[in-house]
Amino acid sequence: RPGLALCAGCGGRIQDPFLLRVSPDLEWHVACLKCAECGQPLDETCTCFLRDGKAYCKRDYSRLFGIKCAQCRAAFSSSDLVMRARDHVYHLECFRCAACGRQLLPGDQFCLRERDLLCRADHGPPPDGAAAR
Repeated sequence: RPGLALCAGCGGRIQDPFLLRVSPDLEWHVACLKCAECGQPLDETCTCFLRDGKAYCKRDYSRLFGIKCAQCRAAFSSSDLVMRARDHVYHLECFRCAACGRQLLPGDQFCLRERDLLCRADHGPPPDGAAAR
């Protein structure tokens, strides 16, 4: 459809022999498809992520919109193992008692106060007598 498409990057008509289609309704001039954050060209050799009509490289998309560790605030990589407490997600090495620093392991009893994890020794028994997991 060269000549009929409008570039999502610059808004101009695409009359080039080639265009880049990232989703069914968004097309770019080859030179216009760049990361909205860092400006890195996004072509067939680079993974492209869309959010609100803007294109991002993988690194910036992860940094801006990815789930982050509740302790260190760093993004997760696809190979990271994680621990969860309610709606918080942690790197394994960040899943530690805020009072004593002991790493909490699967099966350990703990309490979550706002963002602070507390081991059973530093929190004591849960108020209702049930184990917090």
